Amino acid sequence: MQTCYRHPDRRAGVICQRCDRPICPDCMHQASVGFHCPECARTGAQNIVQGPQLLRMASRGRALVTQVLVGLNLAIFAAGIGPGLRTREEFIGYGGLVGEGRRLDDVFLTAQAPVGEWIGVAHGEWWRIVTSGFLHANLIHVGMNCFILYQLGQLLEPALGRLRFGLVYFVAMLTGSFGVLLLDPTAFTVGASGAVFGLMGVAVALMRSRGISVFDTGLGGLLVLNLIITFTIPGISIGGHVGGLIGGFVAGWILTDLGPRVLRNPSAALALTAALGIGMAAGSLLVV
Repeated sequence: MQTCYRHPDRRAGVICQRCDRPICPDCMHQASVGFHCPECARTGAQNIVQGPQLLRMASRGRALVTQVLVGLNLAIFAAGIGPGLRTREEFIGYGGLVGEGRRLDDVFLTAQAPVGEWIGVAHGEWWRIVTSGFLHANLIHVGMNCFILYQLGQLLEPALGRLRFGLVYFVAMLTGSFGVLLLDPTAFTVGASGAVFGLMGVAVALMRSRGISVFDTGLGGLLVLNLIITFTIPGISIGGHVGGLIGGFVAGWILTDLGPRVLRNPSAALALTAALGIGMAAGSLLVV
């Protein structure tokens, strides 16, 4: 049970819409959207909107980071289009995720190096844990990932803010890479789906912190459907999807539940979330 951050003996009724701290009915101040805690209510009352601030306020609700991520994924795919709308061998060969493998007969690998050369994270190619999240095998692959990324971003970025949304995205991506290398280090993996699954995990954590069941929304069915696809269709990275989902949920839990309820310091919650991402990156380098 969540308790009010100002009155630990009282049950929290809602979450402050500005700082995400739990507040009891006595601490609730009606705002234009939801409720604010006393500190945020006082701060908001002191803000006077003038001139250029109007433009900044008008763009505050736009999911700018989401748009940048979608555009980046599409631009990289377009730059690497080859025969059959498949990302060029050079893109995937140099940037796809693999823990340890040798360039033998794989169609993606023979064009980049002599036969027999060892590649992968285990051989110093650490950048693959990030670059693989921006590469896609075909048009359907990039289209589906970008569509779900856009939909989830429209929900999460305004609720979390740009900095926290961007942070949880990359934490989920790194956790997905760790899951791939942990379960199947010789598999060659590309795609933003680990980070996209992570955003589903963040959404679950956010709704949980606000007392909303994911099955009362469309998210619960979407998540179950994607997990069924992950475990039943060959060629889909189980480690990437499940790892990203878990990492996203933990990151979202830190920012929307643990931070406001226990840490009570937004900077501390951000630092702990960033530490989770750094830990996953280090784990990816150590596990192979």
